[in-house]
Formats: sequence, structure tokens, C-alpha cells
Amino acid sequence: MKNPFIILAATALISSSAVLASDDSPAVTKVTPYKPGITMTKSVQAGISPDDAMNILKAGNERFVSGKPLSRNQKTLVTQTALGQYPLAHVIACMDSRSGPEVVFDMSTGDIFSNRVAGNVINDDILGGLEYGSKVVGTPLIVVLGHTSCGAIKGACDGVKLGNLTQLLEKIQPAVQMSKTPGERNGKNYKFVNEVTELNIDDSVNEIRTKSPILADLEKQGKVKIVGALYDTSTGRVSWR
Repeated sequence: MKNPFIILAATALISSSAVLASDDSPAVTKVTPYKPGITMTKSVQAGISPDDAMNILKAGNERFVSGKPLSRNQKTLVTQTALGQYPLAHVIACMDSRSGPEVVFDMSTGDIFSNRVAGNVINDDILGGLEYGSKVVGTPLIVVLGHTSCGAIKGACDGVKLGNLTQLLEKIQPAVQMSKTPGERNGKNYKFVNEVTELNIDDSVNEIRTKSPILADLEKQGKVKIVGALYDTSTGRVSWR
């Protein structure tokens, strides 16, 4: 006959284990150290701070500029990320064919969220995507990536009117109006265009903070960093703002 005291003890131990494993207990996320080229998983993302993510992108851009990109097995990355994604950064970039974030930061499948629109402007749909990326998926860094010699910026400087493009370029007008660069205020004035480009990046960063209380709160908590950056189409180098 089984000892009733042993049965009671075993029952108590099982009950205690169930309580410790209940949904009310704080979840412990395993952390896997980041290494260049590693597949982004939940455990890898968990160990990356906003500043870490920024440094990873900086290192990636250095590899791109030096012509030494990482060698990756794309088929393996596709398989490993098939059931989920945990990017380390969210990049809002221009649609320009020369400034693809995955290329200029030497990133790959599963590494970054990429929203691309002419002039890297901000709208409600992009904000929704950013909120999903940071609040739901846990992406710690948001980058507004502008670039030199931007056709959208030049179009805004020249006051171009063309179908649906007109309303897009209107979003860049605040930067055009803020520019103090002397000389002709059009797309032929290189210094004027450059200043408007930088002001537009800053304006987009500010719009994210002011139009999304969710992201502003995450930034205040130190869980997310929102920054601007400028890609130089003549050198391939990204400078940070």
C-alpha cells in the first residue's frame, strides 16, 4: 500500500510547480548574444538595446562602404525565419533605388523592418507599422533614413505638381519653409537641397514622436530609440543625426 504522506507531499510539490509556472509569473526570456550575421530570433533580439541596434547598423554600413559584406546562406535564413520575425531595427527610407536599407547597412532576411516612400515622409499607415514593430514585435530602434540628391526633395523645392505626387511633396514643404540657405530656393541650389533634406529627416523624426503616443512612451521608457540618418549617394556612408 502506498504511503499517504508520500502521496500528499508529491501532490503539494506538483501544486507548487504549477503555481510557479502559471501565467501570473514573470516570463523569463532567454538571451542569445548577437554576432554579425546571426539569425534574428526572439532570444537574440532580447539582448539588443536601442544603442546596440544603432551600433550594429553602423558596423554594417562600415562593411558596405569598405566593400566587405558578410557572407550569408540566404536559403538557411529563409528557413530559420519562416515562422516568425524579430528585427533589430525599423527603417523608414526613401524609395530611391540607391538607398535600400538592407544594402547600405549590410543586413539580410529578418534583420530589419523596411518602410519605403518617396522623401521618407511620415503618414498614419507608416506610424501604424512602426507601432506594430516596436510595441508588438519588440524592435528597439527606429531610423528615418534620408539621402543626398533626393528627387522628392528637389521636387518639393521646385513646387512640383503632378497627380498624387502633389500631396506627397506637400509633406516636405515644412522643411522647405524652414530652410535658411541663401541663394535660389529651388532644386538647382545644391546647398539648399541638402539643408531641406536634413530638415525633412528631423521633421519626420519629430512627427513620429508627436503623432504616436505609443512610440513616444516607449522612447521615454528607454525601450525604443528614434533617430535620423543621412545616406550619401556619392560615398555610401551613413551619417547620424
